[in-house]
Amino acid sequence: MVVARRTSRDIRSESRLDVLHAVLSAGETTRGAVAASTGLSAATVATVVGELIVEGILVETKTTAGRIGRPTATIAMSAERGRVVGVDVAETYVRAVLFDTALAQLAAVELARDEHDLDPDSVVDAIGRAIDRLLAQERVSRGAVLGVGVALPGLVQGDTGVSVVVPNWSWHTVELDRLRERVGLPLVVDNPLKVIATAELWLGRGRSHTSLVTVNLGTGVGAGIVLEGSILRGATNSAGEWGHSLLVLDGRRCRCGRDGCVEAYVGVPGIQQTLREIAPEHALLALDLQRDFIIGMAEKADEGDAAVSEAIDRTAYYLGSALADLVAVVNPEIVTLTGWTVWRLGEHLLPATRERLLSQSPGGSAQGLEIVVSDVGTSSVATGVATIALERFLADAGLLTTRIPIAL
Repeated sequence: MVVARRTSRDIRSESRLDVLHAVLSAGETTRGAVAASTGLSAATVATVVGELIVEGILVETKTTAGRIGRPTATIAMSAERGRVVGVDVAETYVRAVLFDTALAQLAAVELARDEHDLDPDSVVDAIGRAIDRLLAQERVSRGAVLGVGVALPGLVQGDTGVSVVVPNWSWHTVELDRLRERVGLPLVVDNPLKVIATAELWLGRGRSHTSLVTVNLGTGVGAGIVLEGSILRGATNSAGEWGHSLLVLDGRRCRCGRDGCVEAYVGVPGIQQTLREIAPEHALLALDLQRDFIIGMAEKADEGDAAVSEAIDRTAYYLGSALADLVAVVNPEIVTLTGWTVWRLGEHLLPATRERLLSQSPGGSAQGLEIVVSDVGTSSVATGVATIALERFLADAGLLTTRIPIAL
C-alpha cells in the first residue's frame, strides 16, 4: 500500500479543522484556549483564526480587558454566514433540520413515512418535500443554503461514483442522481453511524473524550466509533455495523438474513418479538407502526405494566451483553446511546444495560467506562450530517483539503 505524503497544504487544512472543532465545541473561546486545547502553537492559531475571520467563518464576539497586557478577544463561529440543512432519513420518518453556521438548530420539519413503502422514488420525493417545506416555512432562500447533508441507512460508498446499498429496503446500489436533482443544492450523503459519531465528536462527549462509541437504537442498530479523535470508517465506509454481529448462536433470524444478530434482539422488531414471547396477546403488539409501539412501551413502563417491564429488562440484558463485546474490542472511554428508541425508553433501559455491560466486559476493557444517554439531543443524526455538509462547504471554499466526506 502506498501512503500519500502529507503536504504543507494538508497540514494547514488540518490546523483549520482543529481550530474549527475547538471553537464549535466551546461555543465561545479565546485564541489562547484554542492553542491549549489543540496543541497548536499560538502563532498558528492566530494565523488560522485570522484567515477564518476574513472568510466570514469565525467572528470576534467581544473583547475583555485584562489587568496586564493586551485585551483578550473572544471568538465564535459566525452564525450568519449562511444556513445548513441536515436530513435524517429513517424507515419511519424523514426529518429535515435547519441550522445556522454555528450549528445551532433553528427549525425542523418531520414527515412520517410508511415503513412498508420501500420504493426509492418515494424516499427521494419525501426528502425533497421535507427540505422544500422547511425552507418555505422559515422563509430561507435557496441561495442562503451553504449545503445539505442527507443520512441514509445502509452503506454509502464513493470510490466509483456515489452509491447507496440499503440491504433492508428494496433498493440496492442505487445511484443518487435523482436525489441530487430533486434537492438542487450542494449535497453530501453519509451513513447514520458516521454522522452520529460526527455529532458526538464535535458537539457531544467528544469534547472531553478522544475514544468513544455512540450507539444508535431504532428499527436497526449500529455503532459510530471514534478512536483517538478520529471517526472510524473502515475500508469501504462500513465500520460500525455492530448490529449485525453475532449475539445468539443460531438465534432469531435477522433482516440481513443471518441468525442471531444483535439487531434481532435490540432493534424495534426485536423488542416486539421479546414482548410477544412474554405476553403474546399484549395490546401493544396490535399496533402497526414501530414508533407507536415504542411510545406505547414508554407509557406502559411508566404505568408499571409487568410484561413491558420484563421486555425492557430482557432488552437491556441483550444490549448490555452485546456492548460488552464491543467494548472489549474498541476499549472506549465512554459509550453514549442515541436514537428514537433511546429518547423514549432510555430512563428505563439504561440502568440495567449499564449493570450488564460492566459485569460482562472482560479484563480491564470497561475500567473507568461511562455509559450515558447522548446529550447531543434528539436531532443527533441531522446535526451530524449537517456538520459534514458544513465541512464540505469549507472544502469547496478551499479551506479544507483533508477528511472530506462523500459528496454528490
